[in-house]
Amino acid sequence: MKALKQIASKIYVGWVLLVFTSFMLILLPIIIFPILLGEKYGSITYFGLRAWSWIFSKLNFIKYEVVNANNVNRNKSYIYTSNHTSFLDVPGLCLGVPTQFRPLAKRELLKIPVFGWIVRVAAVIVDRSSTESRKKSVKKLKQVLGEGISILIFPEGTQNRTDQPLQPFYDGAFRIAVEAGAPIMPIVITNAGRLMPPNSLNIKPGKIKVIFGEEVDTSGYSLSDLPFLKEKVFNEMKAIVEREAKNR
Repeated sequence: MKALKQIASKIYVGWVLLVFTSFMLILLPIIIFPILLGEKYGSITYFGLRAWSWIFSKLNFIKYEVVNANNVNRNKSYIYTSNHTSFLDVPGLCLGVPTQFRPLAKRELLKIPVFGWIVRVAAVIVDRSSTESRKKSVKKLKQVLGEGISILIFPEGTQNRTDQPLQPFYDGAFRIAVEAGAPIMPIVITNAGRLMPPNSLNIKPGKIKVIFGEEVDTSGYSLSDLPFLKEKVFNEMKAIVEREAKNR
């Protein structure tokens, strides 16, 4: 029985990788070319990404339940702050966020076949080992916000490999929010790390929740208030993670 389960698991992982790659290739023209024409065409790119995410979800029996998406005002540009536990977070964010956005992505993602091409055009790339690269990425993120487009930052900096609900947050997202006067919209993704743990190709079908928190108005904050703003968002997201863990 154990051997059969292992064989079934390998077949499923192979199927997931086939769906991931093949439909990304099929939709590649819709995803890449519009945004190359200018930021205003990015909504077409994100339509393609949502289509790919929907197909990925349905064919792999990974259901994404989006909760409280009505907390998002489509007429605002947000700084979305999301926890990060798995590569399965990405389709959930594409399905959950109702408007186009630009994520901050680490340079290492450019090495992933096909997906790396999309990251290059649809995300703001940062080399975390380079101070100059970090400065340029912050400048680009502010420019995107100024054009009325939301941005997405994982404030933990990387996938959570600990047993804690959240890792400590970096300042970047909150500094940009204060300097740009942009509202923050917390997002919590649950169960993705269980279905596909970090640094693993062991994938299982199941349900993942994408939960929107309450909008955080940053207009009353200054840079000296950065620790309080960061703590406020951290505590809101942590409370959602812990609540969902109890209800599982």
